[in-house]
Amino acid sequence: MVNTKVDLSGLVLDNPIIPASGTFGFGYEFADWYDINILGSISCKGTTKEPRFGNPTPRIAECTEGMINSVGLQNPGVDKVISEELPKLAKVYNKPIIANVSGFSIDEYAYTCEKMDAQPQVGILEVNVSCPNVHNGGMSFGTSPESAAAVTKAVKAVTKKPVYIKLSPNVTDIVSIAKACEDAGADGISLINTLLGMRIDLKTRKPVIANKMGGFSGPAIFPVAVRMIYQVYEAVNIPIIGMGGVSSARNVIEMMLAGATAVQVGAANLVDPCACKKIIQDLPEVMKQFGINDITEIIGGSHNG
Repeated sequence: MVNTKVDLSGLVLDNPIIPASGTFGFGYEFADWYDINILGSISCKGTTKEPRFGNPTPRIAECTEGMINSVGLQNPGVDKVISEELPKLAKVYNKPIIANVSGFSIDEYAYTCEKMDAQPQVGILEVNVSCPNVHNGGMSFGTSPESAAAVTKAVKAVTKKPVYIKLSPNVTDIVSIAKACEDAGADGISLINTLLGMRIDLKTRKPVIANKMGGFSGPAIFPVAVRMIYQVYEAVNIPIIGMGGVSSARNVIEMMLAGATAVQVGAANLVDPCACKKIIQDLPEVMKQFGINDITEIIGGSHNG
């Protein structure tokens, strides 16, 4: 019998598989497909202080081996998430969740994280610093070590639960940003978020997505994610939740060898609502194929020697 349990800052998961934020709603929607309690945890839909309708449509563009989305953080706002969405999830899911939080100013991040931190269901706060900083010309908080560190410090000052900072890959040096977050008190790092991509309609000669550009995800970005996780693992001493193009149990093993302690599955859920279930079912057999008895033994295994 293989051991698939992993430990994220004291939160023990039955397995390392977590549906990624933005690809699994608030979780309860998938309970009609299978028993979602088999999941290690759930990273819920990104939540902001105020309700957001999101970006204009069309928001989705298909790509070879992936997709581009520009949904724009559509969500009902933190108060309704707490009063309506989390209770619905609690009826069908009995494990701690990961609350994904976004903001457009440091005060917004702190406000929303403090509210989510107080919820008994929340085990970890995942802070998405890929949002545009409205007080700094629209540049993402995750594009500089200083901005990412400032968000980290503000959130840590008002929360008690582990804080994981979700980093954007659209930077020249992700390692320095991850290190700045660790130095500012982050308990862990989540990476990678989507790459910036674009499609153009040959008939109209205009961008397919109304917002012109959006986040590129899917199997095509997996090698980029593995590379960045590998680099960040060498620089920090805090756990990493890896994500980016994961669609199989073999992908999970590879990402953990690069340095991930747990792995999120994103775009695959939009192709097959049972993607996470299948990966969890396949994982023990794949572990046996490669002589892995305890999955924690392989975390960062590619760095040895």
